[in-house]
Amino acid sequence: MTREEKSIAIEELTAQLAGTNIVYIADISGLNADTTSKLRRACFKANIKLEVVKNTLLVKAMAASENEYGDLPSVLTGNSAIFTSEIANAPGKIIKDFRKKSTKPLLKGAYINAEVYIGDDQLDALATIKSREELIGEIIGLLQSPAQRVISALQNQFAKEEAVEEEA
Repeated sequence: MTREEKSIAIEELTAQLAGTNIVYIADISGLNADTTSKLRRACFKANIKLEVVKNTLLVKAMAASENEYGDLPSVLTGNSAIFTSEIANAPGKIIKDFRKKSTKPLLKGAYINAEVYIGDDQLDALATIKSREELIGEIIGLLQSPAQRVISALQNQFAKEEAVEEEA
């Protein structure tokens, strides 16, 4: 790879990192062609971008980024692939699903909304993070519940008053 090609690759990675607040780094080495194809297909269906990267280029892209990746560059050893997504728990769920049949992908770390997670032991926590849509749905449900009780109580009261008026 020439200097110019490296420079272009770093710029592209920096732009990719700037476009998302959700980055998972995993080791997918050792997966056979069939499993790798299934992983890529699952990522595509979940709107997750999966890309194998050179560690040195990713470190430089992280340094050039406006985000603060903390100790995340320290996990960039061996083979690395990045998963980027709009939904915080989507890559975690994909990785966890594939781990039911294999020891890979092995989670190295993640950057999610300015929080840094290091190590494979974080996978369960990352897979259960609620997405923005799930949180909004829960909040709406909580807000609707008291309103529905008030409406129900008013309807019951109105029905009772009508029944009393009809008897009179």
